[in-house]
Amino acid sequence: MDTAFLLERIMPALNRGLLVTLELVLPSMLLGFAGGVALGAVRAFGFSWMRRAGDIYTAIFRGVPLIIQLFILYNALPKVNIYLGGFEAAALGFIMCSAAYHSEYIRGALLSIRQGQIKAAQALGFSGADLLLSIVIPQALRRALPGCGNEIIYLIKYSSLAYMTTCVDLTAEARTLASHTYRNSEIFFVCGMYYLALTSLASWGLHYLEKLAYIPGFGRSARN
Repeated sequence: MDTAFLLERIMPALNRGLLVTLELVLPSMLLGFAGGVALGAVRAFGFSWMRRAGDIYTAIFRGVPLIIQLFILYNALPKVNIYLGGFEAAALGFIMCSAAYHSEYIRGALLSIRQGQIKAAQALGFSGADLLLSIVIPQALRRALPGCGNEIIYLIKYSSLAYMTTCVDLTAEARTLASHTYRNSEIFFVCGMYYLALTSLASWGLHYLEKLAYIPGFGRSARN
């Protein structure tokens, strides 16, 4: 690879796109996770109509390809006088899709909590909200963390679809530079390394978070 081309053309362009990707991924990650926790709790312990609505939402956003969702948000909503910029459409699509996947991990973790703990808390006078916030959700989040972490890794990778809404992210910068220089192999190899670095960093952070959240004897065998 031509070092001058790498340092003078590829990296400056990809660094610009990287900033946009981070601006897109970080809030989408946090809001998607928060939405997943709320949706998972509703699907596990809500009224029957709330559970059905949550199941329908999850089925739609897990079943429809993300690229179709982005097209709808960016290209179809203007037909009903709802206009979203490329960045906003991509972020909203990522948040809604991510929340649906997170909710499945959270729901399973919530339902895995032993009923004896729930009955004991009820016998001690815990309200429904206190029971969820103080006993059930803290334990469930520890159990759901590996699955939710996996979804965060996926979010970083499928953020590369943001260019479909004209959002000038990392992939969009790579595509633009490749179209101008026709040096596709070099540009997309480096772009791939950027995504690999992001996912590796996120994996390390999530693994560290798992270690912080670990309680001896809870959920997995002890590790050194």
